[in-house]
Amino acid sequence: MKEDPSIETSAERIAVERGTDKSPLSDISTVTHDGEKDTSAEKEGGLAAILTVIGSGLVYFASFGFMNSYGYFQDYYQTDYLANYSSSTIAFIGTLQISLMYFVGPVVGAAFDRWGLKWLYPIGLVGCCGSMLGLSFSQRGQIYQQFLSQGILFGLSVSFGVQPALAVIGQHFKKHRAMAMGLAAGGSSIGGVCLPIMFARMVPRIGFAWTIRLATLIFFCCFMGAMLLSRTKVPPSGSADVVRKPLRLGTLFDFAGYKDPRYLVLAIGCFTASLGLYVPYYYVESYTLLQYPDSSIHSYLLPLINGLSFFGRIMGGFVADRIGRLNLLYPMAFVSGVFSLAMWLPANNVATIIAFVCLYGFSSGIFISVMPAVVAQISPDDKIGARIGALFTLAGVATLIGTPIAGSLVDRDAVDGYRSLILFGGLTNAAGGALFLLARFLCDRDLRTKW
Repeated sequence: MKEDPSIETSAERIAVERGTDKSPLSDISTVTHDGEKDTSAEKEGGLAAILTVIGSGLVYFASFGFMNSYGYFQDYYQTDYLANYSSSTIAFIGTLQISLMYFVGPVVGAAFDRWGLKWLYPIGLVGCCGSMLGLSFSQRGQIYQQFLSQGILFGLSVSFGVQPALAVIGQHFKKHRAMAMGLAAGGSSIGGVCLPIMFARMVPRIGFAWTIRLATLIFFCCFMGAMLLSRTKVPPSGSADVVRKPLRLGTLFDFAGYKDPRYLVLAIGCFTASLGLYVPYYYVESYTLLQYPDSSIHSYLLPLINGLSFFGRIMGGFVADRIGRLNLLYPMAFVSGVFSLAMWLPANNVATIIAFVCLYGFSSGIFISVMPAVVAQISPDDKIGARIGALFTLAGVATLIGTPIAGSLVDRDAVDGYRSLILFGGLTNAAGGALFLLARFLCDRDLRTKW
């Protein structure tokens, strides 16, 4: 399938950008009149555009970067702060963040289309920093406080930063949109590298509460910097050239897309793969600490997996544009599962764990970045956003339940207590890859064609 390089309408411009990141943007509720030339794409780049990319990267550092760091909290909570609770219960806090972000994302994206960044970044700032302050005052052993602050409030608030951060880049870039959005989204991986190291070093020195307050100050500065640097690009001919569609459920989520066999199989594959996608991100640290208590490497595994995920996201978009997005998606999802089964499961030394973390971080980063682009490729232009909204709502459910299910399989009293967890993560990833291959066959049985 060939993609139209001259997408003109506001709805299509911002919808296409959904194909470059793991978090879904909303369907867009404005379109320009047919036949009118969109001059906003004529002048691409410039200082304002570059500063906007930097601002979006700061937002991703402070929002998704913190969520990517939950593996540290999983380890810290189950060994110290919330030691009287099970691994699966603790994991539910982290998956709740991501799931709520997915669920709220389409609505926030529609709000961006109508009002730009004017209100969204400030709401994200207040919500994210407020939830962090609440977390800093949470008490040891009172898990409902972590659920409310870190799980629910932060998960809801982060959507007001993540979704608009990519949408605003879509206004400034067309030809180099994938590169610009990949660089901005890379802020999440940078946060996933830096924040766990900061937490691991600062918590023993100044305590959990003050470390979280320090992170809150950093996040506040990131959001303030983004608000100063980012610029919403308004239609050059004025708002009179824009026709607004009423917001309805169907404009946010296109559930009718499941009538398309390709989309249906792709959605089932996404749900299946998402069940185990974040299992290594959440549990590889606690696994390594249990198996190799004398090694200090466990505190660096989460930064390592996030760092390699950054390169996977950048390279994934670059390669997918050349060999085909679906052609890259199914093998990367499948080999992610193979890495878990062939390397993590039989691992008997730290070197094997490090190699697994590097390979899984890279391959899963590609899967995360390419998945929305595949949906855009098989969807009508006016349904791209809504179909991604429906798909990621499904992925949000899988994320919400998958990692806690894996955690419930852990037996910390057994030598091979993580065996069932690793099998669950690896098999769900591999099964998702097999379903993506089936979707590829439904598109074209000739695997040599670009898809």
